[in-house]
Amino acid sequence: MAERLRGERYSSVAIAFHWTIAALVIANLIIGIGHDGIPALRALMGAHKAIGITVLALTAARVAWRLTHRPPPLLAGTPGWEKGLAHATHWSLYLLMVAMPLTGWMMVSGPPGPGPARPLSWFGLFDVPKLPVGEGAADLGHNAHGLLGWLMLALVVLHVAAALRHHLLLRDSVLARMAPALDR
Repeated sequence: MAERLRGERYSSVAIAFHWTIAALVIANLIIGIGHDGIPALRALMGAHKAIGITVLALTAARVAWRLTHRPPPLLAGTPGWEKGLAHATHWSLYLLMVAMPLTGWMMVSGPPGPGPARPLSWFGLFDVPKLPVGEGAADLGHNAHGLLGWLMLALVVLHVAAALRHHLLLRDSVLARMAPALDR
């Protein structure tokens, strides 16, 4: 199967982008959705913000790569509805991987509330400049960020379920095409 997949596989760069961003998005969903109910996750909010900025930068690079490097074609015989859903899901994920960090950045860039203003730090290495937004835009960012987080979770679950459907039920090569390594 490894030989047969070679021409159908995604590039090693696309695979690296996929799995790196996937791990970061999942970590941020856990922290972002769970921090209100799990006190230990509140301590990770600085990392959550830094991961979000990282996802934004990696997504910009990933989309540039994707626009200049054609992915392998979908499997022959894939029904039209499935092709449409796959494309819509992938581009929706790209959109959310930009919108989520931007709305979070808007949220933390607003005028400081009570207490000292905190910088947006990238893992303690440097401060990320705040966006020039007012209180209304910061509030909009806050509201959108929460809603988009749940939408991102739903799309991630859909994406994983589709990959598992292909691998476990249809037993085709869709998941193997994005696997980090086959025979290395």
